Amino acid sequence: MKKILLIEDNQAIRENTAEILELANYQVFTADNGKAGIETAIKEKPDLIICDIMMPVLDGYGVLHLLHKNTALQNIPFIFLSAKSERMDIRKGMEMGADDYIPKPFDETELLNAVESRLKKADLLKQEVMAGLEGLDKLISITDGKGALQSMIADRTINRYRKKQIIYQEGNRPSRLYYVQKGKVKTYKTNDDGKDLVIGLFNEGDYLGYVALLEGASYNETAEAIEDAELVIIPREDFEKLVNTSHEVMRKFITLLAHNVAEKEEKLLGLAYNSLRKKVAEALLTLHKKYNAPIDISRENLATIAGTATESLIRTLSDFKSEGLVNIKGGTITILNEKKLSSLLN
Repeated sequence: MKKILLIEDNQAIRENTAEILELANYQVFTADNGKAGIETAIKEKPDLIICDIMMPVLDGYGVLHLLHKNTALQNIPFIFLSAKSERMDIRKGMEMGADDYIPKPFDETELLNAVESRLKKADLLKQEVMAGLEGLDKLISITDGKGALQSMIADRTINRYRKKQIIYQEGNRPSRLYYVQKGKVKTYKTNDDGKDLVIGLFNEGDYLGYVALLEGASYNETAEAIEDAELVIIPREDFEKLVNTSHEVMRKFITLLAHNVAEKEEKLLGLAYNSLRKKVAEALLTLHKKYNAPIDISRENLATIAGTATESLIRTLSDFKSEGLVNIKGGTITILNEKKLSSLLN
C-alpha cells in the first residue's frame, strides 16, 4: 500500500482529502502545519507528499525547500494543493521542484489522477536507467508517459544525408536534437593539423547533439554520415521541455552524461597509452558491439576511430587476418575470434 503524507492546516479540507485518498486504498498520514509535516516525512518516508502553501509555522515553500536538503526525502514526488492559483505562484512552486500543482477547489477525479500519475512516474524512475543512448530513450519514455519514438519523432521533419555529408559542424550553435532513423553517423574532432579523431558512433535509434543543447554552448565536435542516413529533427524547444519536466529526470540525465564522459576518458587513456594492436582491436570490438554486424566501414574512418594512421591500421588488419582473428572480404571485416581479440586489451 502506497503511503501519502497530506500537509494541510484547514481541518475540513484535510479530513475530506484524507478520506478520498483512503477510499482509493492509500495509507494516509496527516499534519496540520509545515513543521509537523517535515517531522512526519522523516519518520514515515511517504511515497508522495501533498502540501498546502499558506500554513502557520512553516509554509509549503519552506517544506519543499527542507525536503530537497534531505537526501532521504528529496526524491519524493511533491504536489502543491492550494487556493493560490495565480500564475506566478504556480511558477514559483514548479521552479522550486514541485512535481504538480492542484488549485482549490478540486474534484476527486482531478486529485486521484494527479496522485496516480506522480506515483507511476516515481516507480519508473526508481528503475535502473541503462547507460548510453538507450538510457536517454528510456528517460524520454518515462517523462511523457508514451513510447519514446511516438512522442519524440511523430510528425517531425526528416532530413536525408548522403554518405560523408556533414550534419552539424564543430563551433556552430545547436538548434535541434537529432534522432537517427536510418543509417550510421559518427562524431569527430579535428586538430590544428587537420587530423580527425572519432569520439562517437551512432546507429538507428540513437540521439545525438544533445550535449551542446544541455550546455547551451556550441558544438564541440562535427557529425558526419558514415553511410546514407535519415535523421528526424526535434526542435530545441521540445527537447528543453523534456529535460525541464522533472528534476528527477534531469538528475538521472546528468548521471547518464557523466557515464558517457567516463567512457570518453577511458578511450583517451587508451589512445595515449595503448599499443597499435590494442587500439585497432578496441576499434573493431567497439564497432562490432555497436552495430552487431560485419564491419563495413572505410579504412580512413576505422583509422580515425582507432586513433592511428590509415597505413598503420591496414598493416595491423593484415596481421590480424594472418592470425585468424578476422576475415576481410572486399571492404567488409568479420571478427572470427572475438575472445582472442578481446584478450589483446588486457
